[in-house]
Amino acid sequence: MPNTLDALLDDARAGLADVVSLRRDLHAHPELGLDLPRTQRAVLDALDGLPLDVRCGTAVSSVVADLRGAADGPVVVLRADMDALPMPEDTGLEFASTVDGTMHACGHDAHTAMLAGAARLLAERRDDLAGTVRLMFQPGEEGFHGARSMIEEGLLEPRVDAAFALHVSPNLPTGTIAGRAGCMMASADVVDIVVTGTGGHASTPYLANDPMPVAAEIVQALQVFATRRINTFDPIVITIAKMRAGTTNNVIPERVLMQGTIRAVSAASRELAHAGIERIATNIAIAHEMHAEVTITRGYAPTINHESGVEHARATATDLLGDRGWIEMPSPMMGAEDFSYVLEERPGAILFLGACPPGARPRTAPACHSNRMQIDEDALAVGVAYYAALASKFLTADANHSA
Repeated sequence: MPNTLDALLDDARAGLADVVSLRRDLHAHPELGLDLPRTQRAVLDALDGLPLDVRCGTAVSSVVADLRGAADGPVVVLRADMDALPMPEDTGLEFASTVDGTMHACGHDAHTAMLAGAARLLAERRDDLAGTVRLMFQPGEEGFHGARSMIEEGLLEPRVDAAFALHVSPNLPTGTIAGRAGCMMASADVVDIVVTGTGGHASTPYLANDPMPVAAEIVQALQVFATRRINTFDPIVITIAKMRAGTTNNVIPERVLMQGTIRAVSAASRELAHAGIERIATNIAIAHEMHAEVTITRGYAPTINHESGVEHARATATDLLGDRGWIEMPSPMMGAEDFSYVLEERPGAILFLGACPPGARPRTAPACHSNRMQIDEDALAVGVAYYAALASKFLTADANHSA
């Protein structure tokens, strides 16, 4: 059985039709959150007949499948997330979502199909593997902490030496791999602020205490804080995306409810952001003889790629695709990922796979989480081969397992 990376790419292209078929089936039937029974069944069917030790989650509808090589050695995890987003689809694709208000707008359908395709390539090369490949099919990435649930159910036990994940991007050239060491993606927390004043007639605001302009002042002050009090090279983003107050045009409301997101690229800047929001909202309200209640709900921590993991990912990408196949990212993305839970426990990296749709430009193609997001399905062959190459290169007998 040929085991060169060229052969991996050729075989991935030969099997692309099956990968595309699975991806389209998942795209048409998206599921949300931690309970994905149809998606889980599709994954199990795709893996059927391969020499894998398969187990399903009990708390969540995950799938973990171990491919044991011909010799003992390290264990490497390859992750694909499986859940969709609660949003409409407006792509007009013939395989568009059949579930109202639910769409695979972040490429998880592609991730799942690519990892299933990689499982088949790796199984054909089982005799060349000095170790174990652990396939991680994960629900609940979109805010439901699915990776944490899988870790609690033993994903990383008894031993995992490295972990890698791949995420498609319509905003990168098709077939390229992008990554960086250090912070790859930001933390993501939710902030709720309730400003309470005194309601009254809109014609006599001096007899009330209007919380509306105070809420607006807080929003403005938070933007000044984020740009003037936080290190430019350790940035945060604070966005108040929702404000709700009032019932009609001539009544001053008693309360204004505000909600937003907090993004940070380090634990230090994350804590500064939390403290600053509490201080600013509380004291602006006090200055106007009002009360502000701040509640911060912690989400995913920053996703930190390990240097050793990125070195392995970069070498694998250039071996597979040539020097132009690797793009070094100059800065983190402010989106968030729950693969951060895995990388907090084990070395590795998450990488982006370029999948700009035909006829589109990377800079202007509808991005992930857009209702019009599409991908170039030819890129899936590169993703299949890259998943397989990450594992096979890591598990060669003479590999350096420092990742």
